[in-house]
Amino acid sequence: MGHHFFFLNEILAAMGLEHFAHDYTHVIHSWLVMLILIVGAILFTRGVQFLPRKGQNVLEVIIGGLENFMVDITGPEGRFFFPFIATIFLYILISNLIGLVPGFFSPTANLNTTLSMALCTFVVTHIIGFKFHGAKYIKHFLGPVWWLAPLMFPIELIGHLARIMSLSIRLFGNIFGKETVLGILFMLAGLYLAPLPILFLGILVSFIQALVFTLLSIIYFVGAMEEAH
Repeated sequence: MGHHFFFLNEILAAMGLEHFAHDYTHVIHSWLVMLILIVGAILFTRGVQFLPRKGQNVLEVIIGGLENFMVDITGPEGRFFFPFIATIFLYILISNLIGLVPGFFSPTANLNTTLSMALCTFVVTHIIGFKFHGAKYIKHFLGPVWWLAPLMFPIELIGHLARIMSLSIRLFGNIFGKETVLGILFMLAGLYLAPLPILFLGILVSFIQALVFTLLSIIYFVGAMEEAH
């Protein structure tokens, strides 16, 4: 991505961090997304009132809607991992959308970013499994009858590891494709009129991909919560 112009890269390069800026674009923009989330949380929750104001209304609609969506799938038992789900949804959504702004890059268009989130989901899935079932959670990997365990264990293990690849490559591929198409259009037709239809499509793709990653994570968590059969 070194041939593209990114504002944050140029600022850091001017500060003498050119190597870091051009080799770790996704890290720099991940920091920007985290800053947006932190500052937004502070601003929206400042002076929280019983009768919400505009900023509080927006936050309550987003968080409340996401929580209701998740609880409909998991039941009330799943509320304890809602902070993880809300954080990863908002992070992915903002990361996807920020690449639509000329001069900025979507961190999720880099496989390292999506792989790190997929690994987090993988680890949290098994933490939930052991939290709900203790050592009996191992039964999820052994199949319905004991004599199938030598066959089922490697199959289940491969299946769980494949989730990491599925989550990371799906999100990366879609957002990288969006970034590539927008980059080509910006170069060929300027910053505004011609890419507008693709920008609207990019907004839709950004939301759908954030929702898909979140929904799959919830489904994996629910599977870990259920009793082994």
